Amino acid sequence: MKVMLGLSGGVDSAVAAYLLKKEGYEVICCFMRNWDAMLNNDVLGNPTINNDQCPQEKDYQDACKVAEKLGLKMMRIDFVKEYWDNVFTYFLDEYKKGRTPNPDVFCNKYIKFGPFLDFAKKNGCDMIAMGHYAKRVDKDGKTYLLKAKDLNKDQTYFLSQISNYQLKSCLFPLGDITKPEVRKIAHELDLESVEDKKDSTGVCFIGERNFKEFLKNYIPAKTGDIVDIETKTVLGRHDGVMYYTLGQRKGLGIGGINGLPTHGWFVCKKDVKNNILYVASGSEDEHLFSDKCTITNINLFNEKIPDGFHMNVKFRYRQKDQGVKVYNNEDGSMTLIFDEPYKAVTPGQACVFYDGDVCLGGGLIDKVYRKDKLLN
Repeated sequence: MKVMLGLSGGVDSAVAAYLLKKEGYEVICCFMRNWDAMLNNDVLGNPTINNDQCPQEKDYQDACKVAEKLGLKMMRIDFVKEYWDNVFTYFLDEYKKGRTPNPDVFCNKYIKFGPFLDFAKKNGCDMIAMGHYAKRVDKDGKTYLLKAKDLNKDQTYFLSQISNYQLKSCLFPLGDITKPEVRKIAHELDLESVEDKKDSTGVCFIGERNFKEFLKNYIPAKTGDIVDIETKTVLGRHDGVMYYTLGQRKGLGIGGINGLPTHGWFVCKKDVKNNILYVASGSEDEHLFSDKCTITNINLFNEKIPDGFHMNVKFRYRQKDQGVKVYNNEDGSMTLIFDEPYKAVTPGQACVFYDGDVCLGGGLIDKVYRKDKLLN
């Protein structure tokens, strides 16, 4: 069977390529280029632009070295336009609304498992493969997505929006091994370009940035008032409500106000329409803890989840599983009733559904409530 593997220039996809070859697959490696810093006006907030070599090209060279070492064919494909149209534009639109998006989820749906899968098929491949920590299991004619053996690295959260067809078309060679084992294999193979390379962080395919400066390239800063949600007192000025997250305590610039006792202020609400950033102090219970939310953009791998079903969810990556009951709404959204109040459930973020180790799918957090009072 011929498989096209997304080779990123990191250690995970490198070892995934080796494991596939070891299992007898005909492996073709392909590097995806999805961000053009100069074309996309990515200058502010990107300290690498003026370097002799940008990280993306270094990753490509590292990927080529791995492919050569493993004796595998190497290809390269650009999805710069697709990434801008389907991932980055969504990312910006959500920030303009004052929400907190997770572009990695849609990067998988619309790039790694979308155009890349089409490209692989056009090049005669039967399936694609990725260096994600996740498991795909086929049982009784159905395909399931399961958590990886290495729960610390499990990436099912980011795969929750791919389609059933995309899931059926992909292999995950790292599903049953841990990150330390991956590093060990890379050292045994002498993959010098990646064996000790740090994991990529930051926005999918864009990487680390001074986030506020990065966003200023695309969303003009609009200053406004920082207001105490209890007293409605103006405490200071913000740089733009989209730059702040719920629960944020650092970088508010409102400590030591004359005539007021010292408080530990935190962001509790963002009013985009009126350009006000609301903060609170003291207990987080009333302002950051919620007991119900609605979920939109529902994607399920198999059957519809019945009303009253108890399942676990993750509202953020690497968060421990949280218990909820599910109720389906006529408009296709879901209402989740929490087992207990949960902190900082944030509109725009992905909510991923689990039944034990099985990932059922997921959606996007839309509205958040406490005692039936809308918080966002």
